[in-house]
Amino acid sequence: MLNNRFGVNEKGNLTLGGVDTVELANTYGTPLYVMDENDIRNNCREFKSAFDKYYGGNARVYFASKAFSCKEMYRIVESEMLCTDVVSGGELYTALSVGFPAEKIGFHGNNKTPEELALALDSNVGRIIVDNIYELHNLNAMAKDKNKVQKILLRIKPGIDCHTHDYVKTGQIDCKFGFALENGEAVKAVEEVLKMENVELVGIHCHIGSQIFETQPFVDAADIMVALAKNIKDTFGITLSEINFGGGYGVKYLETDKPVSKDESIRLLCEAVKTACETYEFPLPALSIEPGRSIVGDANLTLYKIGVVKNIENVRTYVSIDGGMGDNPRYALYNAEYEVVVANKADKPRDFVATIAGKCCESGDLIQEHTKIQTPEVGDTLAVLTTGAYNYSMASNYNRIPRPAAVMVKDGEARLIIKRENYEDLILKDI
Repeated sequence: MLNNRFGVNEKGNLTLGGVDTVELANTYGTPLYVMDENDIRNNCREFKSAFDKYYGGNARVYFASKAFSCKEMYRIVESEMLCTDVVSGGELYTALSVGFPAEKIGFHGNNKTPEELALALDSNVGRIIVDNIYELHNLNAMAKDKNKVQKILLRIKPGIDCHTHDYVKTGQIDCKFGFALENGEAVKAVEEVLKMENVELVGIHCHIGSQIFETQPFVDAADIMVALAKNIKDTFGITLSEINFGGGYGVKYLETDKPVSKDESIRLLCEAVKTACETYEFPLPALSIEPGRSIVGDANLTLYKIGVVKNIENVRTYVSIDGGMGDNPRYALYNAEYEVVVANKADKPRDFVATIAGKCCESGDLIQEHTKIQTPEVGDTLAVLTTGAYNYSMASNYNRIPRPAAVMVKDGEARLIIKRENYEDLILKDI
């Protein structure tokens, strides 16, 4: 299997965090999200320790909570002394609800509503990453009304086209996020900020995409962003103290995936920033990154029960599960690939080719096609690996299907962190 975090016990069942996944399915029901707390904490620590080693600790690691936002996740992130970034009022409210320090929150978004900005200002959020000129003027006016000065970063499109899916590319000029360099938007935005009294420009931000296995795009981004900071210094006489390089670090969904280690990724980024600062004669800024998938993605899984095995002779075999695109829309969105295991037959060879079908009334409700699994039977427990990022976050009630529960496992024990929705929850807001 993908890594040694997953195991097989004496019953032949798949385990995660020392817990039998088949027993989890029987205890908590399916579909069920399962998260490994030790793995999440280790990922947090690897990023933080790498910055301590290669940049003297002058850096902040923001957990990109859009990957997995819930109360328990914010508690874990805070206890690991990380910051967090949010992209909506709902994520911000959730973080604040468990006492996450507002100063350690960065607020993103390409269309923040006045209500969301008001919540951020009233909560004294540490950084707002400004996406466009309209937002900039709106934020300045709102901060003035509240007699506040808000620290901001400008989101920059550095013009880097990384090799990933089109839907998760964010660094090129044709993207809904941020200010472009090629057409002068970024410099004009700086000029506009400096006319304002209630926003303080402390840095610049970029995010070039997601699920990136290459290192060169991050090295290129370092050079471009430091060069921009130097240009701003020379043009306007201000020295920005922060550069945020976003996230995008890839995780291993398949055996063929080759992500760069966290330590190596941060080492190369720090070296690239130091080199660029020396080249452009710019003082070393504080650095920030925003990993999300690479913190929660890899040692987590979703459990299902197999309800139907339908063979269409000379075509394919559909294995239908009790979940689907309502709890994992990533295959329908961009053909996301996963490793799939029959959890109660994990000690058996995966020599059966199947298409994993969801229960929604959509032909496109599939989780994987033509994937190898153990020979399936009705009632088996099916595990889809590496589902910690963007599955719960993207879950919906399509077809009026309740969203699943989530459990956290640690050292052989499991605890519920998100309750399963029921039919009463589905009609709670109906009138």
